[in-house]
Amino acid sequence: MKIYLRRCALLALAVACGAAGAAVSAPSYPDKPIRIIAPFPPGGPGDIVAREISQRMTETWGQQVVVDNRAGAGGMIAHEMLAKSAPDGYTLLMGSSGGLVIQPMMSPRLTYDAARDFAPVSKVIVAAHALVLYPQVAANSVKDLVALAKARPGQLNFASAGVGSATQLSGELFKSMAKIDIVHVPYKGGVPALTDIVAGQVQFMFNSIPPVLPFSKVGKLKIIAVSSANRMAMMPDVATVAETLPGFQSGVWYAVFAPAGTARSIVIRLSIRIIAVLAEPGLAQKLTAQGVEPQGSTPQDLARFLDEERMRWKKVVAAAHLAE
Repeated sequence: MKIYLRRCALLALAVACGAAGAAVSAPSYPDKPIRIIAPFPPGGPGDIVAREISQRMTETWGQQVVVDNRAGAGGMIAHEMLAKSAPDGYTLLMGSSGGLVIQPMMSPRLTYDAARDFAPVSKVIVAAHALVLYPQVAANSVKDLVALAKARPGQLNFASAGVGSATQLSGELFKSMAKIDIVHVPYKGGVPALTDIVAGQVQFMFNSIPPVLPFSKVGKLKIIAVSSANRMAMMPDVATVAETLPGFQSGVWYAVFAPAGTARSIVIRLSIRIIAVLAEPGLAQKLTAQGVEPQGSTPQDLARFLDEERMRWKKVVAAAHLAE
């Protein structure tokens, strides 16, 4: 945690140094309430972190920062709202990997351009997946699972929360990088998928971490790896998939965006504030305990990360025949 807090301090300093060369086009910003559009219903990790950030920004700036939940249409409602908003820094989006990277690849006829219409501000959190197996599967590591799949081509099934879901894409990326023949079994949500793994109907899946922990503790599922780039603070003894398949990284991430054309000085000020909020020990510990990793970033780093994500998932979406 101390390493993460030092990293946040360095990030904030880097952004602030960048701000020194930017013209301050809005010295009084913010001088009215800010709205953060959330393209999902209340209660999920993206909504929770949006509310945590909004509360702390309100306390710091003395201006109200509110979360506006606009779920529906796969996030298109929220994304269209931001794309049509004035680029003045008073309307923001808590965007996600699904809405800004995957969905545009699967549905090219969107009314907005995810790469053109939004200005990156800061990454916020990354929610990695756990690679979980039915306990009777004869594999206790990623290496074991890959070997088993190669010995039994087309016989192992992996579950997901549905076609095009982040859990399917994690499985498809695993299939591609490991060069194995496994069968996708989509469900209508993560709960029924986990239920069938516990019952032994399906062999394995990638799933968000909090729901699988209770099953793991009583031996009804086994966690053999996490999908993050590095080992997670909450499970330091669990290996990453990348330790066997270098470069593997998947899960769900959330980041803040402004409308394209927003003044650089405003974007930088927002980024500095978000990085500082995420560095608060109480919030960082709270998020880590929920199975997500706080990851503030500069606007430039978020832009580079988006380019990498689009390159990573383009081949996976094509190979899985998910595009319209």
